[in-house]
Amino acid sequence: MRHYLPGLLLLAFSNASLAEIQTRELTYRSADGTPLVGYYAYDDAIEGPRPGVMVVHEWWGLNDYAKRRARDLAGLGYSALAIDMYGQGRNTEHPADAQAFMQAATANAENAKNRFLASLELLKAQPRTDGRKIAAIGYCFGGKVVLDMARQGVPLAGVVSFHGNLSAQTPATPGSVKARILVAHGEADSFVSDRDIADFKHEMEQAGADYRFNSYPGAKHSFTNPDADAHAGHGLDIGYQKEADERSWADMQAFLREVFE
Repeated sequence: MRHYLPGLLLLAFSNASLAEIQTRELTYRSADGTPLVGYYAYDDAIEGPRPGVMVVHEWWGLNDYAKRRARDLAGLGYSALAIDMYGQGRNTEHPADAQAFMQAATANAENAKNRFLASLELLKAQPRTDGRKIAAIGYCFGGKVVLDMARQGVPLAGVVSFHGNLSAQTPATPGSVKARILVAHGEADSFVSDRDIADFKHEMEQAGADYRFNSYPGAKHSFTNPDADAHAGHGLDIGYQKEADERSWADMQAFLREVFE
């Protein structure tokens, strides 16, 4: 059996250890009564509680990609939960459906926050989670979600946004951001303008947030998802980039080690 060691999460796990990753679906509800389905992953070869990481899905919903990232995090030694922001674990491969799901989920900001908070409490309640050490990562739509939760002062050690929307319906205010922030942005992301980036950095600086902004050359929107090239067939300006995916994942690992020290 291994113990969780903050400075040694990672890269050293063998293929045999990956076979010890356990997963299960967890059903729960948000304060507005919405039934939610989470996907929980952990390495049962590690003894005792370890930091927890929430994974917030892309606008496609809680699909295999979000679940794979939860397993990846479990392989790094974390207690990981891919959360459900749409309800009932819904997901799709069609942009029109994804847009409808996203708009419904964000139409009421309080309900969206309640779904995130219900997921946070679910992860904290797992025996293998150290409830004092929780972070959240998000992709695309999920990247915006984790940034918005940080803006609203949700008690997280850190958040990582991968190719997320940077705009804020309710901008951060001085002292409101408690979590440390890492933004992983593709320089060729046509969904995020130079003005969006400048406004985000100004917002964070005015709020006194502890943030860092990493850009990856040539990377388009959804650069971390190998399925992005297939989805581009719907006329979306998105694409996978292996180098940016690997660099941003390594940057995330270093960031999480720091915030969980």
